[in-house]
Amino acid sequence: MKHALRGFTLVEVLVALGIVAIALTAGLQAAQALTRHAQRQSDMVLAQLCAENELVRIRLLQQMPDVGDTSVACEQAGRSLSVALAVRPTPNPNFRRVDARVLDGDISVWRLTTVVGRY
Repeated sequence: MKHALRGFTLVEVLVALGIVAIALTAGLQAAQALTRHAQRQSDMVLAQLCAENELVRIRLLQQMPDVGDTSVACEQAGRSLSVALAVRPTPNPNFRRVDARVLDGDISVWRLTTVVGRY
């Protein structure tokens, strides 16, 4: 009496390895996307803090800001960012529009705009 050999063929093993490789690749790409998203979220929070700090500083001065462009350095959590402030007149002379654009090098990360009135 002969016993039939049981086991997997080489083709079945290769197909299973291919499926596992595809699943691992998809998992790795998902993990990389989550890491990039977390870094981007952190960058945006730090940039928002810089922009809000500059706009609050302008309001605390309690005087109309001069029309023009300025740049201010901002360090948050060990990161060096810069805030480009653009003050523009409005149709009403009692108000000025202030745009705060946060830059990481040459890359714009965040933009925040407010209107400042005469005190």
